[in-house]
Amino acid sequence: LKRLDELLNDTIGIHQRSDVPYGMFLSGGIDSSVLLAMMARLNPHPVQAFTAGFDGADVTDERAHAHAVATAARAEHREVSFGEGDFWALLPEIAAVMDDPAADYATLPTYKLAAEAKRAGLKVVLTGEGGDELFGGYGRYRRARRARFLGGRPMRAKGVFDGLGVLRRIPAGWRDGFAEHEREAAAGGRTRLQAAQATDCADWLPNDLLTKLDRCLMAHGVEGRVPFLDVRVAEFALTLPDRLKVRRGFGKWLLRRWLETGMPAAKPFSAKRGFTVPVGEWIGGRGGELGPLVASQPAIDEICTPAAVEALFRAAGPGRGRRAGQAAWVLLFYALWHRRHVQGLKPEGDVFDALAA
Repeated sequence: LKRLDELLNDTIGIHQRSDVPYGMFLSGGIDSSVLLAMMARLNPHPVQAFTAGFDGADVTDERAHAHAVATAARAEHREVSFGEGDFWALLPEIAAVMDDPAADYATLPTYKLAAEAKRAGLKVVLTGEGGDELFGGYGRYRRARRARFLGGRPMRAKGVFDGLGVLRRIPAGWRDGFAEHEREAAAGGRTRLQAAQATDCADWLPNDLLTKLDRCLMAHGVEGRVPFLDVRVAEFALTLPDRLKVRRGFGKWLLRRWLETGMPAAKPFSAKRGFTVPVGEWIGGRGGELGPLVASQPAIDEICTPAAVEALFRAAGPGRGRRAGQAAWVLLFYALWHRRHVQGLKPEGDVFDALAA
């Protein structure tokens, strides 16, 4: 704990050096709470913290918890609401910004948070990316501590479209990239948990999380900084024994122990609340209207059966199968992304305007 504290103090101090106004994104989770606690310790003035919340019937809203953490840190806290109206209005812009087709719904709040940070006059934002991968935060890492994980069942063994009958054909080698990372990660005497971490550090972290953060922030002229990915922090975290990463059913054990004294208001050992954006609910509410528009896009018609796409969008929504909502979201994002980055069409208007143009 002492060494962790020293590293956090040093790297966060370095990352917040700036001649321009800076702040941080606060979800209220472990990583961002650690970040805010240390920033508050190092700053003589209140830290500017930004939190996104979501409007929807089937969603957990963490704004109240994040506000309690911000209050304990004496931060200047701003809350940003992301609702269904934002989803339809902003998604074409976001797909245009994401030059890589990473259909991660976390791009939605990140994009709006970046816009709010810019309006507040900030030029630099610190975020908690990397905390899960380095300190063992994902559920798959907890499973890796159990016998037989990765023993014949690889990570990401199934795709979101498996069994839905939507794709015209399943590409035979769609998992080749994942499989290569997994083979490399399993070499060298790593434990199963370490192999899972290495796979995520090689794939998920750079190709999704950091891409999302960079594109969304730079679209608004805001620089993103990620203290957890400082090489010294990474070396420290990745060489920790598994028991300090996952213990008693909790991931990120060492970070939680640090928060017990560094920021008790974060309630580091409370039940995990989870993070989600109700894209399935929003899509399902207008699935009958949206499905034909998506199915008619050249990018979608090339890889999917139109009638199956329309049925998928009708099946999305709360209480009607989460997988359908996830798959519909991926197709919607890909259709918008393809229009901009492959067909060269500039987005105009909301989702419906863009797809109908």
